[in-house]
Amino acid sequence: MVSITLRDYSLIYPMFHGSARSFKKSLFKGVRQKLRDRQAVGGSIISQSDTTVVVALDTLSLDIVSGERVGLIGHNGAGKSTLLRAMAGIYESSLGTMQVEGEVHALLSPQAGMNTDLTGRENIRLYARVLGLSDKATKRLEEEVESFAELGAFMDLPVRHYSSGMAIRLGFGLTTSPRPEILLMDEWFMAGDSHFQEKARDRLTRLIECVRILVVTSHSLPILREWCTRIIWMEAGRVRMDGPANLVIDAYEAAGQG
Repeated sequence: MVSITLRDYSLIYPMFHGSARSFKKSLFKGVRQKLRDRQAVGGSIISQSDTTVVVALDTLSLDIVSGERVGLIGHNGAGKSTLLRAMAGIYESSLGTMQVEGEVHALLSPQAGMNTDLTGRENIRLYARVLGLSDKATKRLEEEVESFAELGAFMDLPVRHYSSGMAIRLGFGLTTSPRPEILLMDEWFMAGDSHFQEKARDRLTRLIECVRILVVTSHSLPILREWCTRIIWMEAGRVRMDGPANLVIDAYEAAGQG
């Protein structure tokens, strides 16, 4: 059964201060630490002044099942995008458990997987090979993305010559072509001009209708009200509120967060 399950899941990573970047300092610090470890009793942990541990996700327990459309809200740094990337398998942790059942596709970056030295057309064909498409299906994908991206002659120029808007149109057309069971989306899809946003929303609406589970982050509360059946409000890496979309968004706005 298609599902996403988290049990007491935490994601912690260190942030090193500038003094920790010196190879010489790190080498001698390691030697000194080994000497201290030998003298330590009972495996005591010695805090390091040049390292800060960041708890990005803090003991999350969630169940997302087939049929749910879940929106993640919260201010910047609340852990929304980190959770999305953990679900996508980009971040891993041994603290707690995360189990994802089903084919996953993540729309996390407009240029993810693209080679900027290749042309737009070559990137489409490369993406088709990754998906294992036949020659006929590759041709169909090429025509579809070319029509959506509206790049004209730039389709046959290297992507490094594209503007950011052109790269977004190409990347969006590519990444929204598969029909997965689980779709994870970050809010970059709302970038671009109004014409692109209208086309992107139509394309995403059709895609969302095909997936079994949707998890999306966005600061656009009207979009989340329209697309989502459930909202998870995150704060400091934890769940502050989890429930029906309108109920949680109303509470979020009432708290002055919207």
